[in-house]
Amino acid sequence: MTSVQSTGGEVIALSFLLAFLLAGTPVPGWLGWFWPDWVAMVLIYWCMALPHRIGMGVGWLVGLLVDAGRGALLGQHALAFVTVAYLTLQTYRRIRVFSPWRQAFSVLIFLLIEQVLVFWISGVIGYPPRDGWYLAPAVGGMVLWPLLFVVLRDTRRYFQVN
Repeated sequence: MTSVQSTGGEVIALSFLLAFLLAGTPVPGWLGWFWPDWVAMVLIYWCMALPHRIGMGVGWLVGLLVDAGRGALLGQHALAFVTVAYLTLQTYRRIRVFSPWRQAFSVLIFLLIEQVLVFWISGVIGYPPRDGWYLAPAVGGMVLWPLLFVVLRDTRRYFQVN
């Protein structure tokens, strides 16, 4: 009897799929203002946890899928996610030694950069943001980062994804 070795690609893909589902979940009223970009947060986690496997190429691909799913300008989120992946890959050695609560501040910066890029591109093509709350999802991501980090870390360890 032979055992099948798994590289963990299924776990990574499933985490992105769940992030896509969470991103598309309708939320009531004011909570929608603070609903984070789950896909960007999962990308940040995997870039920090497995920088040798998840990087800018995955960020580009996931960004294109987000663009297609949201009906956005093709490449808008891809550019933002590549930027976030690049920044995460450049700083992951410093960030991942922090506790999840301290990491949340770095995640806030990454998510703010992602939001600014997405809304800047929207403004360039003629769709400026309607209110000042367009940066609130980054704050929501910062608050939820410790929970997401612990869930993904424990999942990675349980399935031995390296």
